[in-house]
Amino acid sequence: VQLQASGGGLVQAGGSLNVSCAASGRLFSTYVMGWFRQAPGKERELVGFISWGGGRTIYADSVKGRFTVSKDNAKNMVYLQMNSLKPEDTAVYYCAASRGCSYCAYPGVYNYWGQGTQVTVSS
Repeated sequence: VQLQASGGGLVQAGGSLNVSCAASGRLFSTYVMGWFRQAPGKERELVGFISWGGGRTIYADSVKGRFTVSKDNAKNMVYLQMNSLKPEDTAVYYCAASRGCSYCAYPGVYNYWGQGTQVTVSS
C-alpha cells in the first residue's frame, strides 16, 4: 500500500482546509486509516482515524467538533476536513494505514505512511 497526501497550505485562523490521501493497493475492511500531525519539536500525534470497513471515526480531543475524517472506498481516498483552524494546528499532516489495530491512536501500529503535507495557520 502506498499513500499520497495532498492539499495542505497556508490559511488564516478561523479558516478551513481539506487534505486528501490517495491510497494505491488493496485496502481490506479490517484496515484503519489515520491522520496524524507533527509540529516542530513535538511528537507525532493522532488527529483522527476511520475504519475502512465500517466507517467508525475517532478524534483527538483537540480537534473534536472542528475536524472530520471521511473516506471514499470506491476511489481509495481518505479526507480530512479542517474547520475553525487555529495557529496551534500548524504541523505536517500525515495519512497512515494500519492493517488492524486495537489501540489505533498509537503511530507504531500503522504499517504504511504517506509523505506528509504542510498545514500552516496564521494568526
